[in-house]
Amino acid sequence: MVVADPTTLIIFRVKGSLELRCQLDSTEASHIQKVLSRTFESLHAQMKSESCVFTVCNTPVIIWPNKDVFEGITPDSPCEDVLQRIQSDDPENGGKRATKKKGKKDLSVNVISLRLMMEVTKPGPLSAPVISKTVQKSHFLSATLPLDCAVRTHCKDTIKDVCDQLLEALTQQLCEMEKVMLQHMKGSTLLTAEPLHFLLPEPKGLVTVVFPAGVPDKELEAQRRELHQRFELPDDRPYFRRANVYHFPNEHYKDGYLRNPHHALTHPTLENGKVFMVQGIYSYHHYMQDRMDDNGWGCAYRSLQTICSWFQQQGYVELPVPSHKEIQQALVDVGDKQASFVGSRQWIGSIEVQAVLNHLLGITSKIMFVRLQWWQLNLRLIGVAGGGVLAHTILGVAWSESTGQIRYLILDPHYTGSEDLQVITEKGWCGWKGADFWDQTAYYNLCLPQRPRVI
Repeated sequence: MVVADPTTLIIFRVKGSLELRCQLDSTEASHIQKVLSRTFESLHAQMKSESCVFTVCNTPVIIWPNKDVFEGITPDSPCEDVLQRIQSDDPENGGKRATKKKGKKDLSVNVISLRLMMEVTKPGPLSAPVISKTVQKSHFLSATLPLDCAVRTHCKDTIKDVCDQLLEALTQQLCEMEKVMLQHMKGSTLLTAEPLHFLLPEPKGLVTVVFPAGVPDKELEAQRRELHQRFELPDDRPYFRRANVYHFPNEHYKDGYLRNPHHALTHPTLENGKVFMVQGIYSYHHYMQDRMDDNGWGCAYRSLQTICSWFQQQGYVELPVPSHKEIQQALVDVGDKQASFVGSRQWIGSIEVQAVLNHLLGITSKIMFVRLQWWQLNLRLIGVAGGGVLAHTILGVAWSESTGQIRYLILDPHYTGSEDLQVITEKGWCGWKGADFWDQTAYYNLCLPQRPRVI
């Protein structure tokens, strides 16, 4: 049973589909637009009809929102009552590689999934079927519209209020779908629409945007720029690329990598301390992943992969995270290594990390030659520190201006175990380190990738 406190946020997410079907007497654009608009009117009528049904997944709760009929729950029931009906035996976030050892579950946000359905049977006497046949030439348009709406509520809000919000959101989404399909119509060719969720900085929160399906991000810059203006967002970073789509807490990443393990840590306590940490999502890459035995030589490769994952998951690049061989080939291509380097077990350092980022991703980096215990970092993304034969990923810094105390948030690529968040954080593979973590006699090459100014 899930027990929620009064501050718990709940996301109600309803998914379903409606069939868009219409008969066209002509393929002229003006005729298609008129017929399409009439068809959407009928879909709006369906959404407002008494046949519209919400079912709460993993519960016997069924709701007819337009009839105010609630089966298995009362309209005035708080949302936390629905939580208590849902079984909470799903595995923790962390992907398919997660082990049975689990840390404390984060109940700050819960997701309740609903299905949108349309009741097709009606009470009353059955009439005999009538069959008619009409012979004429016409075009028939058929498409499935994937509806997907989400609203954020508090656990004390009533289920009736939530259903009203979801109905309003679904109606608005149909309007956006019609607008997008008409806007991107080319001649008699229609593109379907896809709803995507994005989590914006507070107080804007979770928003849903409808984009034309199949159109690449590079062709949607005008739409993204309009969205940035509507939500008063800066124009120096992506917020509405497909890589920025919100990953709901009840969905697992299919690739099995841990995301943002530092979120399980608490900040160090420093007098008048300031904390600077990576913003956004990254994947934790370390020794022995991907069926690659790189124990003892692959630490900088893994740090580089973590950095690449950050640029990918923030929407700056669309390339997948490069493999060891692809990294080696990139260094050969730029003339840094001989052809025999590809397939070898030779280690690389921060300079090579900078070269690969520039060649494969088009990302520029600053290289600093420092003693890290003397230096303070103002981080908003990820850096790599290489010294001697070791490389580490720096995720953040906590620094006290009054005492000079400093702590580094380190993601250690030398970890060889499974994707066990509890082990990784408790054993210090991801954790805050003091200045004595670094070799006091060594100098380090610090690679600081720079964030591109794009949307």
